Amino acid sequence: MADFSQTNLYDLSRAELTALMAGWGMAAHAPRLWRSLYWECADSIAGMSGLPAKVRSRLESETRLGALPAARETCSRDGFTRKYLLALEDGAMIETVMMRFTGRVTACVSSQAGCAMGCVFCATGQMGFQRNLSAGEIVAQAVHVSRIHRPRNLVLMGMGEPLHNYDAVMKAVDILRDPNGLSLGAERITLSTVGVVPGILRLAAERRPVHLAVSLHAASQEERAGLVPVAKKWPLPELIAACRVYSWQTGRRIFYEWTLIEGRNDSAEDARAVGRLLSGLPAQVNLIPLNPTAGYDRSPGRAEAARQFQEILANEFSLPCTTRQRRGIDIAAGCGQLAVAS
Repeated sequence: MADFSQTNLYDLSRAELTALMAGWGMAAHAPRLWRSLYWECADSIAGMSGLPAKVRSRLESETRLGALPAARETCSRDGFTRKYLLALEDGAMIETVMMRFTGRVTACVSSQAGCAMGCVFCATGQMGFQRNLSAGEIVAQAVHVSRIHRPRNLVLMGMGEPLHNYDAVMKAVDILRDPNGLSLGAERITLSTVGVVPGILRLAAERRPVHLAVSLHAASQEERAGLVPVAKKWPLPELIAACRVYSWQTGRRIFYEWTLIEGRNDSAEDARAVGRLLSGLPAQVNLIPLNPTAGYDRSPGRAEAARQFQEILANEFSLPCTTRQRRGIDIAAGCGQLAVAS
C-alpha cells in the first residue's frame, strides 16, 4: 500500500515540481526529473538513471511515483485495441484503453472509479460510483499508454464523468499539455460529458481550449431522462442553453454524441428532431451504434439507419454527422463498455 503522506509526482505541474526541488536546493535537477517522468516515462524513481543518487534518495524518501500497474491487459482480435485494468494505490481498479487508427494512437482514460450518472446503457454507470481520481491518477494512465506507444490524441471518455471531477481533470489536462512533457495539443484532447451544466458553463467561462463532446442520445426531455437520469437534474432545454453559451463564449463547436439504439432513437423522425434541436448551433453529430453490456438488452441501430440519419442531418439541416469507427468491442473496450466487477 502506498504511503499517501508522500507527494505523488504525477500530481505536480512543472512549476510545482520545480518549486518542490527548489525547496530542497535541487532546482537545477527539476528539468531532468520532468524529462524522466514524461519523455522517458520512467516506471520507478530508482530507474531514473539520469538523476544523481542523492536526488533519487530524496525523492524516494519524500515522494512517490504513482505509476499504475496493469492487473490485466486484453488485446482485441484485430490487434488495434488494448485494454488495461489498472490498479490504483488504494486497491480500486479502473480501465484504460489504447486504440490504434491509421497514422495515430488514441488513449482513452478514466476520470473516476465507477460513475454516478447512471446512464442505462453504460456498463460504468451500471456499476455505480466509487470515487474521483486524482490528477496524478489521470496523468498516470496517459503515461502508461505512452510506455507502449506515445498517443497523438487523448479522450476523457473512459470510466466516469469528467465534469463531475472538474478540478482534477483540468489539472491533469494542463500537465499533459505541457510542451516539455507529453505535449498533447489541446486540439488533440476531447472531454465527453453526459451534460453536467455547471461544468459546461465553467469550461466556457475559463475558455478551456479542449474539445467538448456532449452525450445527447435523445431530442426530447422525456426520452432523454429515460436514458440519461442526470437529465432530471439538468433538463434538456437547460443543457442546450448551456451549450449555446459555451459555443458563443469560446467560438468552438460541440460534438454531440448519439448512441444509436434500434427502435428507440434511430428513426428518420429522431434525426429530424436532432436537426431542429441543434439548429443554429456550431455542432457535429457523432453516431455511436450501441455497444453490448450485461445490464441493457437493446440492440444497436442498423447501418442503414445510421446512413439515413446522416443523410437527413446533412441534406435537411446542413449538420455534419459521422458514424464512430468502432474499436475493441470484442474485449468490452468500446464506448459504454468499461466496467470493473465488484
